[in-house]
Parts: sequence; C-alpha cells; structure tokens
Amino acid sequence: MADDSYRTREYSGGCQCGAVRFHVTALKGNPHLCHCRMCQKAVGNLFAALIGVEAGNLTWTRGTPATFRSSGHVDRGFCGRCGTPLYYRNLEGTGYGVTIGAFDDPGQLPILFEMGLEGRHPSLAPLTQAQQLGTTVEADGAEAVEDIARSNNQHPDHDTSDWTPHMSSVRGAGTASTPSTPRFATGRRPPGSSSRWRTRSR
Repeated sequence: MADDSYRTREYSGGCQCGAVRFHVTALKGNPHLCHCRMCQKAVGNLFAALIGVEAGNLTWTRGTPATFRSSGHVDRGFCGRCGTPLYYRNLEGTGYGVTIGAFDDPGQLPILFEMGLEGRHPSLAPLTQAQQLGTTVEADGAEAVEDIARSNNQHPDHDTSDWTPHMSSVRGAGTASTPSTPRFATGRRPPGSSSRWRTRSR
C-alpha cells in the first residue's frame, strides 16, 4: 500500500463470539508485528499484529473488553467470553494498540514495521515491505524494558510447582460485561503507543 489513506477510513471489528464490537474513525501510522515474548503470550501466537488508535477515535459499540494488567503500566484487553485478544494499552499513553486480526477486514491494513525481533521465530523471515525496528530494547529503550521486567505479571516459560495468578490484574473476565472468576490471561506495547513512538508498553 503506497499511500496512507488507510489511516482516515472508518473500520469496524470485534471478537470471535460477537460479545464485544468496536468502531474506529482514524488510525495511527504504525501498523506492525511485535515478536516480543510478552506479545506472543498475550495472543497465544508467534507475534502480535497491532495498530495504534487514539482513545477518542475508538468506540466500543457492544460489550466491554476484560483486561489483564500484564505489567505495571500496561493493560491487555480481551473478550471475557471467548478470549479473543483485542488490544494492548500503555496506561501512560493516550490510546490503544488494537489487534489487526480483530478488524472485520484486516486486509485493508498494511504491515509497515516489525519489532521485538529478539523473539522472532526462526522459521519466519523478515517481511520485505516492513521496516525492521530491532529488538525490544532498541525500539523501546533499556529503561522501559527494565520497568516491564520489574512489574511483570506473566507466568515464566517453564512449569512451576506453585503459582498464584495475579488475579487483581484481571478485570471483567467471564462474559464481555459481567465479571466472574477469571482463568489465565496475559499482556504488553507497538509503535505510536509507547515510551518512544507507541500507543502501548508491555
């Protein structure tokens, strides 16, 4: 996609079961893939595809996402009924990193950047049309990464004999609008949303 006309179109989207729906009136120019480990865990996949949306340009038209506080300053939004990942939000920022796959027609959005390259799966080659922003430290800065590590609520990547999920970090799970006992969830940050150029943070 040669121009940035995609940024000024209106879009709709939502979760897999339809309990949560959204409408977007404008986008940031930062559609990207994040390969960092926290994004992988948050979406249960090899990367998260995200695009920045200012809070004033995003309306939840049905239901409200449940959230998981993946680290000190970051919420991960998801459908509390079906579990679809919906956004990344840096609480110190002014917007959201919405999951591109949750849009009704994700093919309308380009992928212009890749980041968190320290976590890229060995079988995945760089996208030729996407600018490579480097590792998480290179994209976000060492201070931001250290802060995430200090306040990380994510389970480690190995079995544990005893683990108590940070339940105070999970809000609204069970249905899209009615809280209940939450199970396991996870969370993290993209361009146009973070410390440097993002709408997010881990």
